[in-house]
Amino acid sequence: MEQRSFGRLGRHAGIVGLGAWQLGADWGEVSESAAMDVLAAAVDSGVTFLDTADVYGDGRSERLIGRFLRERPGHGLTVATKMGRRVPQTPEAYTLDNFRAWTDRSRANLGVDTLDLVQLHCPPTAVFADDRVFDALDTLVAERRIAGYGVSVETCDQALTAIARPGVASVQIILNAVRLKPLDRVLPAASAAGVGIIARVPLASGLLSGRYDEHTTFPANDHRNFNRHGESFDVGETFSGVDYDLGLAAVRRLSPLVGDGRTMAQFALRWILDQPGVTVVIPGARDAEQARRNAATADLPPLTGAELAAVRETYDELIRPQVHDRW
Repeated sequence: MEQRSFGRLGRHAGIVGLGAWQLGADWGEVSESAAMDVLAAAVDSGVTFLDTADVYGDGRSERLIGRFLRERPGHGLTVATKMGRRVPQTPEAYTLDNFRAWTDRSRANLGVDTLDLVQLHCPPTAVFADDRVFDALDTLVAERRIAGYGVSVETCDQALTAIARPGVASVQIILNAVRLKPLDRVLPAASAAGVGIIARVPLASGLLSGRYDEHTTFPANDHRNFNRHGESFDVGETFSGVDYDLGLAAVRRLSPLVGDGRTMAQFALRWILDQPGVTVVIPGARDAEQARRNAATADLPPLTGAELAAVRETYDELIRPQVHDRW
């Protein structure tokens, strides 16, 4: 699989990673054996970057990955985790003492001495401007609790503020065929600064898979059911904040471009990989075959100019008025 660089982290990653939210919670039930099968299928398909968080299943996702790491000595993987969402979201919570406690818990869950990459997990906006927060993160690096740090953000303005911080190695941001705003300023700024871009929610919570319609239902414990209007966390994390029916219309407009030899999901993932500045995309998977199909996107040819233009036109005409100014 093609490798791209996290310049400030001094690491490379395969361009298709694995998002492990599904292995913890909020996407319906995924058994432990199914989760281990997903991890094995992804890594055997060339995936070298796994993204998790301490809040996914209250540590379940991290613990499953930790078990997988123990079963694969010499694995050569980079595991990124996140911290900060297990407490009330106030800037005062982002202290060195809490960071030490949170990272100690993740180190135990993952079974490692040093975490490869720790990301602030979509913290309050005020956190991005607080020098003490980033001094504390630098201390964690000096103490070798973490090898590097980054941020997961909701808005482009948050991303730009983080990129200006000299110690930030990565920015994780929602980027997909119905969320194009990061292309304008965030990706160029990150590329110029040597900051890695982790593209999350790449299939807009499955909307861009082409498998859903107006009659699709989701389990009660699936955020696509309980967070449709931002009841539990930022609505941008669910269907990328796009109205469900509007998203279906966009997919139906793009689906004739897919052609033979690739799926709608692969078309959408390849679009992300073709954007200059993207380091890795992190689709999730609830079964092994889905993980293998996602990884296979890395071997597909880039989209044509006409296909790229069609995505932009669809966004501008259908989606932009609803989401562009919100995040």
